[in-house]
Amino acid sequence: MTLNLARRLQTSGALGRAVLTALVTLSALPSEAPAQSYQKPPQAVLDVLNAPVPPQAAFSPTRDYMLLAQGVRYPPISDLAQPMLRLAGLRINPNTSGPHRDPYFVSLMLKRISDGSERRVELPQGARVGLPVWSADGRRFAFTNTNAAGIELWAGEVAGGRARRLGDVAINAVYGQPVQWMPDNRTLLVQTVPAKRGAPPAAETVPKAPNIQESSGRPGPVRTYQDLLRSPHDEALFDFYATSQLAFVDAESGRATALGRPALFETVEPSPDGAHILVARLARPYSYLHPANDFPKEVEVWDRGAKVVHRVASLPLADDVPIQGVPKGPRAYQWRPTEPATLVWAEALDEGDPRKKVPHRDRILMLKAPFAGAAVEVFKTEHRFNGMQWDERGAAVFVRDFDRDRRWTRTQLVEADRPGSPARVVWSHSTNERYEHPGTPLTRVLPNGRRVVLRHGDWVYLTGAGSSPEGDRPFLDRMNVQTFKSERLFRSDAQSYETVVALVNDDASQVITRRERPIEPSNYYVRTLAGGTAGATAGDAGLRALTNIPDPAPQLQGIKKQLVRYKRADGVDLSFTLYLPPGYKEGTRLPTVVWAYPLEFNDPATAGQVTGSTQRYTNIAGPSHLFFLLAGYAVLDNTTMPIVGDPETMNNTYVEQIVSSARAAIDKAAEMGVTDPGRVGVGGHSYGAFMTANLLAHSDLFRAGIARSGAYNRTLTPFGFQSERRTLWEAPEMYVKVSPFMVADKINEPILLIHGEADNNTGTFPIQSERMYQALRGNGGTVRYVTLPLESHGYAARETTEHVLYEMIAWFDKYVKNAGPRRPEGQKAER
Repeated sequence: MTLNLARRLQTSGALGRAVLTALVTLSALPSEAPAQSYQKPPQAVLDVLNAPVPPQAAFSPTRDYMLLAQGVRYPPISDLAQPMLRLAGLRINPNTSGPHRDPYFVSLMLKRISDGSERRVELPQGARVGLPVWSADGRRFAFTNTNAAGIELWAGEVAGGRARRLGDVAINAVYGQPVQWMPDNRTLLVQTVPAKRGAPPAAETVPKAPNIQESSGRPGPVRTYQDLLRSPHDEALFDFYATSQLAFVDAESGRATALGRPALFETVEPSPDGAHILVARLARPYSYLHPANDFPKEVEVWDRGAKVVHRVASLPLADDVPIQGVPKGPRAYQWRPTEPATLVWAEALDEGDPRKKVPHRDRILMLKAPFAGAAVEVFKTEHRFNGMQWDERGAAVFVRDFDRDRRWTRTQLVEADRPGSPARVVWSHSTNERYEHPGTPLTRVLPNGRRVVLRHGDWVYLTGAGSSPEGDRPFLDRMNVQTFKSERLFRSDAQSYETVVALVNDDASQVITRRERPIEPSNYYVRTLAGGTAGATAGDAGLRALTNIPDPAPQLQGIKKQLVRYKRADGVDLSFTLYLPPGYKEGTRLPTVVWAYPLEFNDPATAGQVTGSTQRYTNIAGPSHLFFLLAGYAVLDNTTMPIVGDPETMNNTYVEQIVSSARAAIDKAAEMGVTDPGRVGVGGHSYGAFMTANLLAHSDLFRAGIARSGAYNRTLTPFGFQSERRTLWEAPEMYVKVSPFMVADKINEPILLIHGEADNNTGTFPIQSERMYQALRGNGGTVRYVTLPLESHGYAARETTEHVLYEMIAWFDKYVKNAGPRRPEGQKAER
């Protein structure tokens, strides 16, 4: 309002003065859309965000070298502002013919494991390289380099540590596996941009017809996928950008030789002898309800000249797969790694429907080159086939199946060349079992490039988290494949967190570990075990450092953490990791943040098992809730919120269980004297956001909440969520009961909603937060809704990360740390 206008109104009588008063009053009110910009959190938080990023390691298959790749933790928002096409569940950068948001590295260091010597790999200025892919013989490594015009192919050699661009090859990384080594360790099999691709199809300014979808009475439940095709023009764009030309590229000369005709390749896998290629090509008709991996496929075996020598299957659109089911026909097709050219795949015996009662759910089939005759049935699984790992010797294969009703997994050792012979059960345990989990077999890469279970004599090696009531203590075991008895070779000591990442020698006398302590960042070491004998427990003896990464944020060393165990009212064991801020004075009650993510369990015993370790280095990155420590809060991290019960009905008591778990956590922290129970906030991301809104709606335990990228109305995910099996039409009462949107009028605590505008996670459409905000606002709630331009389900850009932390800390400072006294029980908040 100008000064002249104000004077005229002031002198124009009572009506003019009334108008002036109204205008002044309106100008003082907060605007719905104030001028905005990205904000920064407190300097203490920025100092940690700006700390150096540790490199990522890639070990050579021969275990004599490692590559250290230096990444970029927080790319600028300008990276996310690159052009993006959302097609068939993919996000494509049309300028590069690659993924829209792909992590990249800016430097590579080659380090020899035997003596720790290192050499920097020279890269072009402004390089944005992908994680290198090693050749099986460990002599070479390949990687991509992305620039504004496209994706280049590069290769390096260990001898000399040099890398160079291979010809003018333009990689197409939109779909499938863009770069891999052939078994000869010299040739690369790559996906390239077709030479005569031309210009992309132009959009029609005037539509020629409506876009039509139709269903003919056949059930087809579908999850709430995003970024799907929506029109014939989308289909044309998908064809244009996802179509690749296969090519062999010589890593020495850079010469490229085309293989076959361009197609949309989902699978391209050379046989162990290099004479054949297993190919899965996408085919029409496409779907507007399903992503690309559900599209029809032609699965074939080619020879080196791209001639089809065997047709494995013509798979239809996977639009009739039951909830928690699998498609009909061959799936999980692959080469047997220990033979020249033998195909192996799984097929459902129950039409992919887990509700059908059958003696066996799946079978494993095998067919050897020249692929004549019928496939041999190797084995039938009682429950759903869940993967296989081949022993590097003989024909033994570890086959996993999964019983969804019991949430139970079993691993059996099968002799593939003796079909019908009895399998031996290696392990059988709950999928939620942590204390008695046997570990995971270590693998090695064969000279042909195929990965198998590493074998030394009658021994295979197992690594695991080593969960216990005191927290995780990672281990290395060896297991005899004749007796299935295990012996412990290594266990992390109680004052550190050390995990085995690779063996230096096959007898495990030397291993490569990654070790950290609460005040020491993660570094790589060569550890000598006592001749590979059992019973070795970690300590400082026998360690040789491979890396010496300094503490990037020494100011965090003052943070204290403690594993705390307690019980829920129904007797279920619970736990959280208590974090206390630097300089904490014992006995001081602090404002507290409870951060959690509910998990589902069949039984209370596994629900109460502890995970995580207080002996890990305190590393705070991204929009982490642990940054509240630098603002003077206590944090109850990984606060367990188990949903326990029958898989068919456990969500019927979802609300009651999370409220009981939250109450137990607050009571325990208050009992310890660290938490002010009148100043507790709750937060979570994704399913944790769903939990947060429910806790505010159904309890008065918290003063405020932060809900990031959540789903709040389960009627918008009608074919299930998390592990829920029932549809909205089968369990309407439960869907409504657990939806905080339906009880938005009962949320009388302030809630901060944050959501990425480009969230592509199944079920968490941005409309979930948009509608929740409108429901809360319409019912007079205290709510702030922050949408993050260009961000997906997880937040990436530096500007975004800083702003999210600013919002979170400011919200809880206002409504938790500096909250006034609680209202008397039952008193409504002023609206």
